[in-house]
Amino acid sequence: MATETLTIGKALNTGLRRALENDPKVVIMGEDVGKLGGVFRITDGLQKDFGDQRVIDTPLAESGIIGTAVGLAIRGYRPVCEIQFDGFVYPAYDQIVSQVAKMHYRSGGKLRIPMVIRIPFGGGIGAVEHHSESPEAYFSHTPGLKVVSCANPQDAYVMIQQAIASDDPIVFLEPKRRYWEKGPVDLDAPLADAYPLHASRIARPGTDATLLAYGPMVRTCLDAATAAAEEGRELEVIDLRSISPLDLTAAYESVRRTGRAVVVHEAPSNVGLGAEIAARITEECFYSLEAPVLRVTGFDTPYPAARVEEEYLPDIDRVLDAVDRTFGW
Repeated sequence: MATETLTIGKALNTGLRRALENDPKVVIMGEDVGKLGGVFRITDGLQKDFGDQRVIDTPLAESGIIGTAVGLAIRGYRPVCEIQFDGFVYPAYDQIVSQVAKMHYRSGGKLRIPMVIRIPFGGGIGAVEHHSESPEAYFSHTPGLKVVSCANPQDAYVMIQQAIASDDPIVFLEPKRRYWEKGPVDLDAPLADAYPLHASRIARPGTDATLLAYGPMVRTCLDAATAAAEEGRELEVIDLRSISPLDLTAAYESVRRTGRAVVVHEAPSNVGLGAEIAARITEECFYSLEAPVLRVTGFDTPYPAARVEEEYLPDIDRVLDAVDRTFGW
């Protein structure tokens, strides 16, 4: 078994390489993904090894990237589109919602759109305007799209390959502030035996309260759980992994044991994923709850300038404060 320590970014790169090797119909396309290897170097070295017909540098036109990929997908290819930054996806939003999400339904099931739209998302890197966004609610609200987010190198390596192999269009959200975090990756485990793409997972077991998160906030919750343990409180952390469809089976089981739940995400609270998760937990676990389901989120403002970004992003203190409030009921 070949287990290596990789960053999330390198795990994604290795997963993309495996997908290109295993299926000649896989193509990668996006701005600067070829010679440069992507602004975060996620596609580094792939054009050199697979050629510019499979790793394609596109014009700076997100709508064109997605529209071209739709045509490729209809003709049997498996395009992987990179949106360079989350805030750049909006010019392609019409294509994604009006075509990508609906083509299979509109054709009565005759056409599949097996494409992946990779989006580095979230804040935490001190970027300028339009380079830090959390657009997951837009896409998870759209029937016909699936939305996932990895939170560690092993999931990054496996989930990107699973997404590419899927016959459904998938928005693949990558936590850009976590690209450089390292962890073990099993490079030889068969993909067929891998953990399901659209299933949540317990990232840390606990008994006193449940933290639910996805993407960049999973690490924040794990760090919060570590800090809480020093005070004698054991927090269970659920990595949701799949945002649409949501798998809350592990969350329900956890909340029935702990009686308390806190949902954490970077996006604003208003009509965010946290509201949907809180509603479902309340419906399913009402008689087990010792306190209302609380949310720790970004504020209902645009992502702020880099100098005050840390004031916006949920941190350990805000998570632990919410946990304390659940024990105050």
